[in-house]
Amino acid sequence: MTVRWSLTIDCAAPRALARFWAVALGYIERPPPAGFASWEAWLTEFGVPEDEWDDGAYLADPEGVLPSLSFLKVPEDKVVKNRLHLDIQAGGGREVPWETRWERVAEAIARLIAAGATVQQEHEAGGRPDHVVMADPEGNEFCVL
Repeated sequence: MTVRWSLTIDCAAPRALARFWAVALGYIERPPPAGFASWEAWLTEFGVPEDEWDDGAYLADPEGVLPSLSFLKVPEDKVVKNRLHLDIQAGGGREVPWETRWERVAEAIARLIAAGATVQQEHEAGGRPDHVVMADPEGNEFCVL
């Protein structure tokens, strides 16, 4: 039996990092709980001080199928390489001809750089580009392939 799961990312600025990952993955801000017009209304209702409103942010797949993402504020900085990372499969998979796949990957890389990502390392296979390791605005590594 499978279980439902989500991914939580510790960070310094949850809302800002959630905005980046919404662009990267095509996700949307998770809608507020039923009965609330906004997350601000929910936070106000439960007496959360305004200076804590950026302690978390939440994204959802717009179709409601894929796992959700949570971003939680933590006091410590990132200090080592991720042990877990996302692979953004922008190229469509190895069954797609390399020329088409790499054009898609290059477009995704340009879009992600514009959103605040940085290129960490480019990898080749068979003498041509294969995938790129990038970092989000807070330094969390991910791959684009």
